[in-house]
Amino acid sequence: MAQSDGDEVALIVGGGPGISASCARLFAAEGMRVAVAARTPDKEVLQRLASDHGVRCYGCDAGDPDAVAELFRAVGRDLGRPRLVVHNIDGRTNEILRKPLVEADPGRVADVLRNSAYSAFLVAQQAARAMLDAPVPADGHRGSILFTNASAAYKGYPQSGAFAIACRGKFGLAESMARELMPEGIHIAHIPIDAAIGWTQEDGSRWHRLAGTAVDDNMADPDRIADLYLQLHRQHRSTWAFDVVLRPWVEPW
Repeated sequence: MAQSDGDEVALIVGGGPGISASCARLFAAEGMRVAVAARTPDKEVLQRLASDHGVRCYGCDAGDPDAVAELFRAVGRDLGRPRLVVHNIDGRTNEILRKPLVEADPGRVADVLRNSAYSAFLVAQQAARAMLDAPVPADGHRGSILFTNASAAYKGYPQSGAFAIACRGKFGLAESMARELMPEGIHIAHIPIDAAIGWTQEDGSRWHRLAGTAVDDNMADPDRIADLYLQLHRQHRSTWAFDVVLRPWVEPW
């Protein structure tokens, strides 16, 4: 699609210092009106996005149907109808990762599914409704819905059963939506990231809580991930990409 003229609205669901913050900064720099939704919208990184880049921050439990519906109403009222929606929640928690199957707490498993695949469905449903209700633009591109995912979308790792269910469920949702909605002019893209994501620190270094400090581009850079998300949104509909796996050059797979 054409370059943003300042009328486009982007909504990022799942606010944090990594992919979401990088996307918000880039989209705002490209002239979009940007909204970020998180359970705790007053966290420092989001408040900095608001003060430095004019990003609007909203509180939302993305696993609650009423909260998601209200989020889209609020964004539509304050900024306009979103044409770019990014779901950036994977639902993983320390209580469920690397947990043997027989030790996994069923309640925690349900939480992971609610916060990941189910929240992706709720966000995508509202986004699709908003885009389908809008007038069809001259280029036929009604909008883009992008899903961040992980390599567990394809590989069920040991001691990660709940996460595997969540990631594969999100992939299945995206694939179904792509077949249904791309012929309606809505670009659906699924982006599994097979890597640790090194968040940029105050000193310019990149760091991951488990993998340590990035060395020689061995971790995914959230700013470069944001570049791809913008590129996907602006792809011509004759060559829309759906499944785009990202990994650093040294990542074993």
